[in-house]
Amino acid sequence: MREITVVEALNEALREEMRRDENVVLLGEDIGKYWQGAFKVTKGLEEEFGPERVRDTPISENAIAGCAVGAAMTGLRPVAEIMFGDLVALAMDQICNQAAKLRYMSGGQVSVPMVLRTPFGAGGSYASHHSQSLEAWFVHVPGLKVVQPSNAYDAKGLLKASIRDDNPVVFCEHKFVYGLKGTVPEEDYVVPLGKAHVAREGEDITIIATSLMVDRALKAAAALEEEGISCEVVDPRTVRPLDEEELCASARKTGKVLIVHEACDTGGISGEITKTLVRRVFYYLDAIKILAGKDAPIPFAPVMEKWVAPDEERIKKAVKEIVL
Repeated sequence: MREITVVEALNEALREEMRRDENVVLLGEDIGKYWQGAFKVTKGLEEEFGPERVRDTPISENAIAGCAVGAAMTGLRPVAEIMFGDLVALAMDQICNQAAKLRYMSGGQVSVPMVLRTPFGAGGSYASHHSQSLEAWFVHVPGLKVVQPSNAYDAKGLLKASIRDDNPVVFCEHKFVYGLKGTVPEEDYVVPLGKAHVAREGEDITIIATSLMVDRALKAAAALEEEGISCEVVDPRTVRPLDEEELCASARKTGKVLIVHEACDTGGISGEITKTLVRRVFYYLDAIKILAGKDAPIPFAPVMEKWVAPDEERIKKAVKEIVL
């Protein structure tokens, strides 16, 4: 099977869904033919579908999200791009008070089938205003679905599923997942929202990791295998809704859990995962540990930026603290 990058997989998903459904439209800053997206996810799409369906917008995140909400309410399936995830702060009213609530407040008369795509995460010295992981903001809001792909296969399948969903989806793409290559079939497929994936089977400990941390957890697990420690790595894929059944099954199997995410520790998705495990499989557990980003703004200096987010070595150390 062919191997492509996550950027190429996302581009294919958009292209295929736009060909499949003429109601799928794209909007965002610099997504058209002159720049083709800050990370080139929309490359070549305006040339094929025209400026009516691939709309370059003014530099106004609030306007981008608001237009997407209105378009979704009137029958389109907009995919809106916010250039950097941190800038969702400028569109929170439209996302959390409008998109998330309209179906409920209209008694089901209105649906908002929109996707908000945005790159999160540290690693490129983009500094404090362009490097955060803010997925937990949206997990807190009923009515939103929140997706975090970790590889090319999932990125394509999850984006296609999100576009076809009748509810608003916040699609969080890590900047340093974009370049990862993976096997992706050419035929049409979707990855269902709310279904976790066991990325590696193991016996001694479960590592529940999200986004880029899945890749780092898999590398750590491979190294630990050589030291006689068998790690199971579980990727939730979507953090709202969580696949509680799969997470609990793995935790019950190994009895020990390490939860890894890049977002800062306080208020992170690890709290929801821990609550789920304690509520459902408490008596099967010997240990739960959380390894998250530091509670600090993301520094510009590369050496300090590396200090903030978990890496392979820290994952290995945390596993040993639990298992040994």
